[in-house]
Amino acid sequence: MTAITFDTLRFSRRLKDAGLPESQAEAIADAFKDAQGEAELATKRDIDDLRRDMREMEQRIIIKLGGLMALVIGIVAAMVKLL
Repeated sequence: MTAITFDTLRFSRRLKDAGLPESQAEAIADAFKDAQGEAELATKRDIDDLRRDMREMEQRIIIKLGGLMALVIGIVAAMVKLL
């Protein structure tokens, strides 16, 4: 996952400009940065990769199901021939 940059200095300055004490503004900025680091956000590329992987998996499943259907038809045909 791609990291998103977060300017803690600018964020804490805005909080100080809004009237918060410096220590509180810095603590809030650090908490926001930590929370953002824990959140894994999907980018457009991540979603495109996932869609590609899902299409590939769908194709493999279809091929396997086709093979199983051919096998079942062969078994049924052999059973009918024996009866």
